Amino acid sequence: MDLWHLPTLNASLNATAAVLLVAGYLMIRRGRREAHRRLMLAAFTVSTLFLVSYLVYHFEVGSVRFTKTGPIRTLYFAILISHTVLAAAVPPLAVLALWRALRGRLEAHRRIARWTLPIWLYVSATGVAVYWMLYRL
Repeated sequence: MDLWHLPTLNASLNATAAVLLVAGYLMIRRGRREAHRRLMLAAFTVSTLFLVSYLVYHFEVGSVRFTKTGPIRTLYFAILISHTVLAAAVPPLAVLALWRALRGRLEAHRRIARWTLPIWLYVSATGVAVYWMLYRL
């Protein structure tokens, strides 16, 4: 199975999720609930596709070593470590926020979404940065 294209797909899915998250946030700030709902469901879907693709790739390929040296190596690992730790929190936070919103528990949704959005957005953006540093630098 040729999986060479999956890291680029994964970075594209992460970037798409980040754009959708920002757009969804802007829509709710403007009081456009239906647009917000659609955008956040799209972000959830794109992030789920990312997770499946990421797991398939790393199940087949394993880990990919970062071979650069010097300050860029320190920066890479600082981003990677924070990304990885926070990435573990995104699925349960996103599912909980989505669950509460779909059940109409909007105040509970808002409370968890205030934490979920910045973490999810950071993870999506740093996922692109990790890809760029690992595969394009």
